[in-house]
Amino acid sequence: MNARFRMKRKVALGVTALIALAASAVPASAAPSPDGNGGSSDHWGVITRNTVGSPVAALRTGPFGSFGVQGPAARPPYGQGSLGIETADDSTSLTPSSEMVVFGNEVDFYGDPVLGLNQVGFRVFQTSENVSYGGAGNLPNIRFEINPHLAGAPATTYSSMVWVPASSPVVDRWSPYLDATTTGTWFLTGNAGTVTGCTQVAPCTFQQLRTALNDGGPQPTIYTAGVSKGRDFMWIGAVDGLRINRTVYDFEADGVKTRRVG
Repeated sequence: MNARFRMKRKVALGVTALIALAASAVPASAAPSPDGNGGSSDHWGVITRNTVGSPVAALRTGPFGSFGVQGPAARPPYGQGSLGIETADDSTSLTPSSEMVVFGNEVDFYGDPVLGLNQVGFRVFQTSENVSYGGAGNLPNIRFEINPHLAGAPATTYSSMVWVPASSPVVDRWSPYLDATTTGTWFLTGNAGTVTGCTQVAPCTFQQLRTALNDGGPQPTIYTAGVSKGRDFMWIGAVDGLRINRTVYDFEADGVKTRRVG
């Protein structure tokens, strides 16, 4: 009896070990989300080399409100959380003295085609105080670091491709979806901006930017993707539901969930 018990126990332990081993082999990015609508991605975080000063970009619960606001606009559009962002406009010894932060992903988009982007945008919690700090366009950006592969500038292998939202249609509550392919403007940093004509002082529409990047050279590719703020005005708010093509990135306090669209 004892011998049979010991044998069964060894078999059970062996099966348990195999299950644990199989589970450890599954990447975290493949874990299902609680609602079964997608998975999760563990490659998101503050991109340290793009951070200036001591800003905040952290996954959080809420915000809920502002006070007196009820209904869908009073809560994050997905789940219970969001990406909270705080940047100051005058807190460093640099020129300019403002801070900058990028909360992004340096793994999952690497090598993807820039011209394959067809849906980009997010939802934002904008406050009236933020508008008073820097105007209606004082909002976070969507930023792709890319290799532009321009025929007119083959030696230029790096640029940031940045979306500047026009404004949020509401304040002190969650906005509807802000579509970066049809609203706001885009620019390229560095020599790529000069060559394409899509600069920060003379930005382009999304379609103009795509045309400028498709100049006959190799197809431009993505290095990283993320949400950024700075270096300009003080801003304290939140972003949720970052959409890149058919995936919505749901920022939650316990991680970044992925949701498929369409």
